[in-house]
Amino acid sequence: MKYSDIDPALLQVAEQLEHAQKHIFLTGNAGTGKSTLLTSFRKNSKKKSAFLAPTGVAALNIHGQTIHSFFGFRPDVTVDKVNRFYRNKDKKGLFKKLDILVIDEISMVRADLLDCIDAMLRLHGKDANQPFGGVRMVFIGDLHQLPPVVRREEEHIFTSVYKSPYFFSANVFNDLEFEYVELEKMYRQSDPEFIKVLQSVRTNTLSDTDVEKLNTRYDPQFETPSNRFFIHLTTTNKKAQMINDFHLNKLFNERFIYEATSSGTLNGRVAPTAEKLEVKVGAQVMMVANDRDGRWVNGSLGKISGVKSGDKGDDDILLVELDTGTEVEVTPYTWEMFKVDYNPALDKLQTEVTGSFKQYPLTLAWAITIHKSQGKTFDNVIIDFGRGTFAHGQAYVALSRARSLDGIILTTPFQAAFVLSDAVVQSFLSTFKYLSEAEVDNSEALVAIASLVKQAQDEDALLTFLDSEQFRHVAEPLSYQANSGELTIINVTTGEEETVNALELSELRVLRDIS
Repeated sequence: MKYSDIDPALLQVAEQLEHAQKHIFLTGNAGTGKSTLLTSFRKNSKKKSAFLAPTGVAALNIHGQTIHSFFGFRPDVTVDKVNRFYRNKDKKGLFKKLDILVIDEISMVRADLLDCIDAMLRLHGKDANQPFGGVRMVFIGDLHQLPPVVRREEEHIFTSVYKSPYFFSANVFNDLEFEYVELEKMYRQSDPEFIKVLQSVRTNTLSDTDVEKLNTRYDPQFETPSNRFFIHLTTTNKKAQMINDFHLNKLFNERFIYEATSSGTLNGRVAPTAEKLEVKVGAQVMMVANDRDGRWVNGSLGKISGVKSGDKGDDDILLVELDTGTEVEVTPYTWEMFKVDYNPALDKLQTEVTGSFKQYPLTLAWAITIHKSQGKTFDNVIIDFGRGTFAHGQAYVALSRARSLDGIILTTPFQAAFVLSDAVVQSFLSTFKYLSEAEVDNSEALVAIASLVKQAQDEDALLTFLDSEQFRHVAEPLSYQANSGELTIINVTTGEEETVNALELSELRVLRDIS
């Protein structure tokens, strides 16, 4: 494979995706290049691969297919229904030929859906006795960003079956061997201090100093300068719509209305912009598709600077002055939804268009929701947390859209309480990360734990050491009883809870002697 189109820092990871023997969980902070890597892998890989996402918009962004569409799942799919009703003969050739199945935005994939995928691939894949039918899985996403959705009426039943809604709580996950790959180089932000604050928000380890630093950007009276582009990030669709309507109505220019055209399986419900698009000269807009000629990218901001009426039968041309100062001509763009199928004559996977949606590739963008901002990068954002956040990862997604701290304006003082994080995510990541790195067996891991604890000379030093990165590489401390010296840990090699005597190390003495 040739990966001349990506940063050399991502090259090794691309090769790992291509040649690894185990399943892979690829993660990383916002802005570390996950989407760039996925695009390059799709273009260059020689494997028979399918690229899926949990939502229609996410599938469009990767030129892939939704999970439900690929497998033919109905919205009410369950493992039992897969085993009873989804013996689809037409898909057998495809599933048996799959080498790799890539799922993007894995943070939004529910545990029950992953078990349905496993059941379907066991039915129709290469090996019914292997997880996912012997297909190698690549999961891509950041669990510190937006979570799966479980409707209120489903919660009682769901929690009786699964520990959490996240993909890693799926039953199939207990049988998997994974490689954990974390991208670390930041492409969106470059200021070390801002990166540090974002990391503390991401992991819910905010200090008072971090909160104070964020609140240097609190400015409730801020007025947007006319020569710079700012975009409001809101927690609700209603608030974003209200801001956009307010600013559009303030413009006294002619209103232009453009109706989208759609066909097949793609319609306005999953499209990245409105079926009925209303704009005026002066309206602030955001591009919602990458330009084939490279003049803008998905997320670029601009203003409508003019409208050229099309000749008879031709579409109007919208003139947009981008935030770079360049004026570009924008014509309607066609998004396509695909399905993947296997061509036995060519022995390759092929894609077939199943639907299309044609509209100008832009949307009003004085404001968008935090949810819709995921994956975007902006120079200047006005973040409106309103009464607070209501979802895991929401504060992190909002703050990490900005390139710099100076590019953030807060309309309400930031509070540590805005950082909602799920303890089950923190536990999974800390355990799974080191499980994947450890190549030693259980006894060797205990020797390492004993050796590390032995380095602490007194109780205070011990407590400090238990919180160090060095110790957490082999064990995740859960509790410590000062009187007895009893230390409860998660052994990161086995993932199991164990209790040792941290002060006397008597239970580890034999292991220590042979180490």
